[in-house]
Amino acid sequence: MDFLKDLLALFLVIKLLPFCLIYSIMLVRYPRRYLLAGEKTVDIILSFEERLYEKIRKIWKRRKMKTVTIYTDGACSGNPGPGGWGAILMYGAHRRELSGGEPDTTNNRMELTAVIQALSLLKEPCVVDLWSDSKYVIDGLEKGWAKGWKKRGWVKSDKKPALNPDLWDRLLALEEIHTLRYHWVKGHAENEYNNRCDELAVMESQKYK
Repeated sequence: MDFLKDLLALFLVIKLLPFCLIYSIMLVRYPRRYLLAGEKTVDIILSFEERLYEKIRKIWKRRKMKTVTIYTDGACSGNPGPGGWGAILMYGAHRRELSGGEPDTTNNRMELTAVIQALSLLKEPCVVDLWSDSKYVIDGLEKGWAKGWKKRGWVKSDKKPALNPDLWDRLLALEEIHTLRYHWVKGHAENEYNNRCDELAVMESQKYK
């Protein structure tokens, strides 16, 4: 019986240790706020503990993920007009090119489509280094603009409607699956992969002329 009591006590100590540690940290950092906050403090600490565990789980999961590099580009003649997109996926020594186009589209839609099509090929959650010369795509994702547009019912902060909500919605869903790291690259410069994506996109757009 004493053994069971000792085991239960040990379990409670192990269970409460993270809570006590987090509370101590918060108490040292914000003494006036948490010293006399009562039950509200407990709720705040438990919420903080839950977020901390979730962050640890994401980091641990990320360590097991494959790291993939993706380059994308879009092109359009007339804007709107015939357009195309191109993408390159690289993992280790493996490399794959893909492309496509539409007879009547815009440059931004082709930029978004390239990223969507590339990410859709991944069969499992990955860490993705995404390279694009489109500020529209990179800023929309990295700065959280697209998420804000979606929360407001696809309306921008200036009250104007956000364009391409169908594509942004698909891209945000893929962003939830993968861990994306965003890189803007200057277009038509010296990056061979970006230039190759541009070639693929232009070739696709010319099929509809």
